Amino acid sequence: MEDPAESNLSQARGSPAAHCEGRVAFFGGSFDPPHLGHLAIARAARTALDLDRVLFAPVGAQPLKPKGSTASFADRLAMTELAIAGERGFEVSLADAPRAGGQLNYTLETLSELRAGLPPQGCLFCLMGADSFASLRQWHRAAEIPFAASLIVASRPGQELGDLARILPPGLTLESATREDAMLRTLNEEKPSKNLLLRSFLIRNGAGETAAFYLLPGLDIEISASDIRAQIHSSSAHPAAGSLPPAVAAYVHAHGLYR
Repeated sequence: MEDPAESNLSQARGSPAAHCEGRVAFFGGSFDPPHLGHLAIARAARTALDLDRVLFAPVGAQPLKPKGSTASFADRLAMTELAIAGERGFEVSLADAPRAGGQLNYTLETLSELRAGLPPQGCLFCLMGADSFASLRQWHRAAEIPFAASLIVASRPGQELGDLARILPPGLTLESATREDAMLRTLNEEKPSKNLLLRSFLIRNGAGETAAFYLLPGLDIEISASDIRAQIHSSSAHPAAGSLPPAVAAYVHAHGLYR
């Protein structure tokens, strides 16, 4: 069954969502280090939106983090490759790699480059956690991002997403994709004992254009990269047991990262 949000989006752009030739989600971030929370978010999005590929893209230079990442790009790239090894449809992408001359990486530019490489009927999504979404207003040309790729936002504990419209960049409004408050899909591919919920909305700009917006609520992932780094820095034990994929934990330990 076609998602109403995708149906409305495809009508606005003139391309039927049912004919998508590849459903790809860009998942950018520091991945400093990549942890089990990142994997859980990507798995949930893959299931909920039938994604063919999720592109894990460690960022070179984030505009909102002028001090940069703790680990080098090479280390973060290597850890990300280890984290997703063997995961269906998960790939490491260099789309957000360091740019010549140390220029900043802007999500809108990266998404535009990725879309140019997709088939005409391909579907591009931008996956992010609720903490990243909360800062969306500060991003470069933020109001254009939802129209470059449909947003998928995964909730995190302590993040208040009740007022989604307030978080959106100025000039954008949010409305339900159906006559009900939200459309819910019940899915259990990844964890048979725990259902996933997908809430669908439409983002509308001043020109009347619409873009699909998806919320994955209630994932309950209490893992933070900054907390992991602090834990490793203050402990001589094996790094962040229970928060990192074993191969990533072994890499951190072998290379003495975050000490």
